[in-house]
Amino acid sequence: MNGMNYLMWTAQWILAAVFFIAGMSKILAFGHVRTFLGQKLKGGPIGVSTGQGASIGLLEVAGALGLLTPASIVPDYMTVNLAAAGLGLLMVCAAVYHFRRKEPAALDIALFLLTIFVIVGRWGR
Repeated sequence: MNGMNYLMWTAQWILAAVFFIAGMSKILAFGHVRTFLGQKLKGGPIGVSTGQGASIGLLEVAGALGLLTPASIVPDYMTVNLAAAGLGLLMVCAAVYHFRRKEPAALDIALFLLTIFVIVGRWGR
């Protein structure tokens, strides 16, 4: 395994872990997450229903699993690129949401940049 491939898999595992944990928390305990974030963040209630939270959680879990699909199953890392693109779009939406609420969006931006890194690194391999 060359150095760049190792770096790409490391980035994919980091993204997958973050999105899998975040997604599962939204699916299994969104009520608690909503209460915690509503108290912690200055913007007040988060304004996301349980169904919307579960849908976002399902997208995050599906994206996390897609990031770990090896090229031997789907050639050219197509699934990885599509999963990273979907998660990147989700992070753009999350950043806009946080900007509108005047909350920090640094984590959303960092995760978006990491998804771009994965897409560029896996493109055409």
